[in-house]
Amino acid sequence: MQHSEMMASPAALNPAALHPSLWRASQLAHGTMPCLETGFAALSQQLPGGGWPTGSLVELLVQQPGSGELRLLAPALAQLQGLPVVLLQPPHPPQALALAAQGLSPSQLLWLKTDSSKDALWAAENILRSGSCGALLFWQGQVRADSLRRLHLAAQGGNTLFCLLRPLRGAHDASPAPLRLSLRPAAGGIHIGFVKRRGPQRDAPLFLPLQPPSLLLRHATLDRPVPAPAPARSVLPELVG
Repeated sequence: MQHSEMMASPAALNPAALHPSLWRASQLAHGTMPCLETGFAALSQQLPGGGWPTGSLVELLVQQPGSGELRLLAPALAQLQGLPVVLLQPPHPPQALALAAQGLSPSQLLWLKTDSSKDALWAAENILRSGSCGALLFWQGQVRADSLRRLHLAAQGGNTLFCLLRPLRGAHDASPAPLRLSLRPAAGGIHIGFVKRRGPQRDAPLFLPLQPPSLLLRHATLDRPVPAPAPARSVLPELVG
């Protein structure tokens, strides 16, 4: 086959014809990766696959806790149809009524607390390997590169929505996560920066309007936290079977 014919072949023009996971750097990857709809059309259009990837490490790099990360993820979590949603090492006690107002039943939520980063990483890896939960939201400060690789590998063995929430300064660290987003609070919503994605670089952040937290509790008479956190090592044997 001559060079000109090779260049004109469908596989040369369309990398997906060779394999669905192949993509051009100038285009968003589509492939066949499983995803959860984000609930925000403007964001979904900017994500490979059109949603939050499951069975993968997703890094959310927050300027400060409470930047809107739970409101951002709530529409996806509400699609999990009763599957457990694990909140591991959240910086503040989860508010049951606010989460219920976003479609998350308190009976779905499992709040885990550990005494050390080592135990937290152990808990996260075992939850991911078990495949027993619909989502794992893991707040962690400093994470070593080898720990990130272990977590990403564990996530790939299942279909859990796994979001690692780290401080924004971690954006400069190397990571195996195929999707890394920065979250900065803004009036009426958040600014989302695309630190890493399978597709073209986007320098301008995406402004995403979010419902103010006060409106979520408009019909609630009491803003109470969920019950005290469970020690990870006491819950995991039952959770992962």
